[in-house]
Amino acid sequence: MYTIFFVLDDPDKLREVLDAWEKVGISGVTILESTGLNRVKRKAFPMRYLPDFYNQEENHLTLMTIVKEEAMIEACLQATESVVGELSNPNTGIFAAWPISFAKGGSLKVGD
Repeated sequence: MYTIFFVLDDPDKLREVLDAWEKVGISGVTILESTGLNRVKRKAFPMRYLPDFYNQEENHLTLMTIVKEEAMIEACLQATESVVGELSNPNTGIFAAWPISFAKGGSLKVGD
């Protein structure tokens, strides 16, 4: 089993990414709001005196899923890039995957 981790730069593309992942066989995804160090550092000065909509950070969405087979990593990567474009381009996202040595919960069974 493997974990797939994807930081989506453009939250407006979430539905499209989820649809593309579902088409390749991914049925469960955890989605978290997130931001990165560079976005935090770009904020030049605190603007506490302005209305809240000026203080909101521009966020990413982080998607995580677990797949059984290594081949699903490549399928998921291709599905992702079909929506956001080549990930080596700026403002697309970051995709990573790694093996799981232990998992328990829900319908997860390591070794299936």
